[in-house]
Amino acid sequence: MSDLPFNPADFARTLLGWYQQQGRDLPWRNIRDPYRIWVSEIMLQQTTVATVLGRYDLFLQQFPALADLATAPVEQVIDAWAGLGYYSRARNLHATAGRIQTDYGGIFPADPDVLQQLPGIGRSTAGAIVAIAYDRPAPILDANVRRVLCRLFALQQPPRSAAAEKQLWTWAELLTPEQEVHDYTQAMMDLGAMICLPTKPQCKDCPVPSFCLAYKQGLQQDIPLKTKKSSLPIRYQAVVVLQRQGRLQVGRRPVAGFLGGLWEFPTIDLEQGTAAEVMVHRFLSQMGLTGDPVPVGISYHRYSHFKLESLVYLVDLADNLLVAETQNQWKTREELDLLALHGAHKKVFEKVRNAPHVTADHKQ
Repeated sequence: MSDLPFNPADFARTLLGWYQQQGRDLPWRNIRDPYRIWVSEIMLQQTTVATVLGRYDLFLQQFPALADLATAPVEQVIDAWAGLGYYSRARNLHATAGRIQTDYGGIFPADPDVLQQLPGIGRSTAGAIVAIAYDRPAPILDANVRRVLCRLFALQQPPRSAAAEKQLWTWAELLTPEQEVHDYTQAMMDLGAMICLPTKPQCKDCPVPSFCLAYKQGLQQDIPLKTKKSSLPIRYQAVVVLQRQGRLQVGRRPVAGFLGGLWEFPTIDLEQGTAAEVMVHRFLSQMGLTGDPVPVGISYHRYSHFKLESLVYLVDLADNLLVAETQNQWKTREELDLLALHGAHKKVFEKVRNAPHVTADHKQ
């Protein structure tokens, strides 16, 4: 209590009163099934609620119970994740489902320390599962709650620094009540998602302005403190989009490793200044293919640790050309729309789709 400028029970009471009137109606609310809560929490990492709303029920229709997810091929889980991005989450879901099935008899652990030992479950996700599914006190610190706490206590430190991390977890623990944790946890999430926005926080609609130090000090626009982003190295590649009888060739990456299990077009790694078209012709020759590579643009994509610049070439192959059998597959454009292409090659696909010199027949 001495570490807080207000009574946490008063804060929780006020917040819960607002949540009961204004809380969002979401399909993973008002349930206590830890499996479904876990799926929603993983989906919501790095993904907007609007996107998840369109995918949550579909995913659970395919994998209605933990055993269904655990026993499915990992490639099937990855394909079901198409459109949600950050596909390591799908691989972790599959791995964790298998661990719970074999190590815990299919029963979700109710101990956050145990949950954190499972793939893809960090401290905040573990806390959310325990609090929402089991109504047991466990703090969370997702992006929304982190921002709320930074403003609530007018934290004048970069929010991802080691010192801030320790302090924010301390505040999260002190504020978490012993009762009604299920509602309190979701109320904190909603407060950040609906009111305490990254830019232009809606302070006039906030249920707890009397507790907020940033609001009292007029600092709500300045907190959380901004951090400078470091420059990233650039990698270069040529993407060879092979087209035959209206279908495009794609292959699945190995499940283990970077972008594991996702689909992509054939690619060639380049050094800066490399004559890309020469490399593309060499690739076609090695594959026994003939066709004129037509440049359709440059695609840019940013990862956490590098930027990717892709020179995109479309190659029309003769309809009667014999193409060597590979692990790659030929897909229509409609099929590619539903396929788990990784993010960089989704952009490549858009370049091909929108290329002005692609004929109407090719676009069909």
